[in-house]
Amino acid sequence: MISLLTYIAIILGVIAIARLVKVYELSTSLKGNDNEESVSESDSRFNGRMMMPFLLAFFAFCIYLTYSYKDNLLPESASEHGVEIDTLFNFNLIIITIVFVAVNVLLFYFGYKYYSKKGLKATYFAHSTKLELIWTIVPAIFLAVIIIYGLAVWNKITSPADPNKAVVMELFAEQFKWTARYGGSDNTLGETNYKLTADMNPLAIDSTDKHAWDDKIVSGEFHIPVNKTVLMYFRAKDVIHSAYMPHFRAQMNCVPGMRTEFHFTPTITTAQMKEKTKNPDFDYVLLCNKICGSTHWNMQMKIIVDSPEDYAKWLAEQKTFKEKNMAQVNLVENIAIK
Repeated sequence: MISLLTYIAIILGVIAIARLVKVYELSTSLKGNDNEESVSESDSRFNGRMMMPFLLAFFAFCIYLTYSYKDNLLPESASEHGVEIDTLFNFNLIIITIVFVAVNVLLFYFGYKYYSKKGLKATYFAHSTKLELIWTIVPAIFLAVIIIYGLAVWNKITSPADPNKAVVMELFAEQFKWTARYGGSDNTLGETNYKLTADMNPLAIDSTDKHAWDDKIVSGEFHIPVNKTVLMYFRAKDVIHSAYMPHFRAQMNCVPGMRTEFHFTPTITTAQMKEKTKNPDFDYVLLCNKICGSTHWNMQMKIIVDSPEDYAKWLAEQKTFKEKNMAQVNLVENIAIK
C-alpha cells in the first residue's frame, strides 16, 4: 500500500510541475518576452562561469562511483588466459577514459568561453579537409590497434588444446541444471546420440561405445585440477544455454544438436581463493548466461579447484557410467557376444 501511494504521489508531483511550467510559458508569452533577447548577457555569463565548477563536480562524481563500485566489477582472474583478457579490458578502458575526459573538458570549456555576448558572432565555414582527415584517421588508428590486439588475444585463447595433455570433460545443459561428465581412465568421452535420450540416460550416451563405460557423471558440483589445462565440451538438451565461469573468464554457448568447446588453465585453488578473499564461504561457480526460461536465474553449479592430488582422489571416488548403468551395459555386452 505504501508503495502504491508513493507512485501516486510521484505521478501527481510530475503533473503539477508540468502544469506550472505551462503556466510560466503562457505568462512569458503574454508579456512578449518569449524570444532569445529575454536572456540577458549577465545570465549567459553566469551560466558560462558555472560550466567549469560543474565539470569538476561531474568528474568528482565519476571518480566516487568508480571507487565505490570497483569491487562489483569482474572478480580476480583465476586462469592463465584470464590475465590476458583483463589486460585487454584495461587497455580498452584506458583509451575510453582518455577520450571521455578530453571530450567533456572541451565541451564544458567551450560552454565557459563562448557564452552569448553582444556583437559576438561565430565563424562559419562549410568544409575543412584537414578536420575531416583528423577525425577519420585518428579514430581509425585507435580502432585498428584495439582490433588487432583483441584478435591476437582471442586467437591465443581459442587455439586448439591437446586432449592428451588436458583433462577432458563435458558440461551438459538442460532446463534448469548442469551435469558434468569426465573422460574417465582413458580420458576420452564416449559417443552420444540425441535419439538415445531417456529418463535413465538424460545425456544420451551411447552405451555400445566402450569409451563411455568409464565416463564419470556428476551433478551438484564438479572438480578440476589447478595448473592443468581443462578441455571442456558443451552440449544442450532443449534450448540454447551459455556456460559462464566469471573467475576463469570462460564462456561458451551450449547449442542443441551440436558440440562446442573451450579450454582454460585454472591457477588458483578454491582453498587459496578463500584465503585471498578472506571469505570462508567462497566458491567458484558455473552460471547460465542466456535467458533460458523461468528458472534461468538459479541455473548454476559449484566448481571446486583442487590440487592435482585432491582432484585425483575425488575423481577416483566417483562411479563410472558402467557402474551406474550396469544392467544396460551388461545387456549390450551379451548382445555383442551372441
